[in-house]
Amino acid sequence: MSAWLDDALARADAGLEVPFATVRQSDGVVVGSTRFLALRPEHGSVEIGWTWLSPAAWGTGANQEAKLLQLRHAFETWGCRRVELEDRRAQTHPHAARWRRLVASFEGIHRKHMLVRGGENRDSAWYSVLDDEWPDVEARIGRALNQ
Repeated sequence: MSAWLDDALARADAGLEVPFATVRQSDGVVVGSTRFLALRPEHGSVEIGWTWLSPAAWGTGANQEAKLLQLRHAFETWGCRRVELEDRRAQTHPHAARWRRLVASFEGIHRKHMLVRGGENRDSAWYSVLDDEWPDVEARIGRALNQ
């Protein structure tokens, strides 16, 4: 965890990424993290990723609320035209894939996108939210959080 945190902070210091802690409001406990990465202000585009949550936060809406705040910041503060989300674990974490489908448009699979675990091929699914879709997406996330 220490190495992961050091890497996140180094990438932030270099201006490559913007990391966040996901904090449970009721008691101030850190339950996860997420980042803005692939910062491309010249194109009005950013990626949301490197997200993880403690198992204690699974199913609580913490991830959805964090994504809502990130999307709101990207579109309403930075004026982004596009926000990307990569799903590296769609097959092993189907809930994450369902959540991305609720929020974003599926764009396709990058086949053999990366080598993992000592040379194993990994495909990645890509999703996006565009600025003109943002009001509807924001409403959908709000409804999901209020259920």
